[in-house]
Amino acid sequence: MSLPNRGSEVADREGKRPLISDQPSVASHLKIPLEEYDARIRTFIPFYEEMLGVLGSLVDSLAGEVPRILDLGIGTGALAERCLMARPMAELVGIDSDPEILGVARSRLRDRGKVECRSGDFEDSDFPDSDLIVASFSLHHIPEPEGKKRLYRRCRQALGEGGSLLQADCFPPGHELLAEEGMEAWRAHLQMSYTREEALGYLDAWSGEDTYFPLAHELGWMKEAGFQAEVVWRRGLWAVLLCD
Repeated sequence: MSLPNRGSEVADREGKRPLISDQPSVASHLKIPLEEYDARIRTFIPFYEEMLGVLGSLVDSLAGEVPRILDLGIGTGALAERCLMARPMAELVGIDSDPEILGVARSRLRDRGKVECRSGDFEDSDFPDSDLIVASFSLHHIPEPEGKKRLYRRCRQALGEGGSLLQADCFPPGHELLAEEGMEAWRAHLQMSYTREEALGYLDAWSGEDTYFPLAHELGWMKEAGFQAEVVWRRGLWAVLLCD
């Protein structure tokens, strides 16, 4: 299942401005102005706050007092902040390919202790030895199964014995009917903030950039990499996974 790229412009209800911008100052992942990112992500992703809360609780229960945490696709630092709230003494490394959004993360986390924000593509960057690897709505930027398998192997190697991978993302059911019901629910969530035409425009614009593999495939690839994966939380297309 493939769902974000084309920077197609969709007018707002009054037709005064594009909802998707191609200006240099936008957040590249969602094609929106950077200053709107944290607010708009909640209108795009159902259960966003709930999933971050689940991830934060897992960090609180799994991590030691001074864990080494790697955040893949740190974005504006929302998940990293939850991790550091749970474990203030942690050492955290965040990787992101968007230099502007990485600047937001640096500012957000500047008083949070030992934080390093690295500019780069997490598919190619070196992974430091870690106790926890976390990812929220970022690993779907890997478009091919082999790339996802390779990433899971690299995560397993960086974690060593006893470490865990935590991630939240869209993991569609394999059954076509259930997957379509999930898509309808996603459209309904978007329509809480946008018209139907705008909602469809977003999903269409994103479909060239993001790739969502069925949950069963992802769980199988994690097992191949040496993880035991558990579905900790699930609502429709969305899930939080614990892999150790």
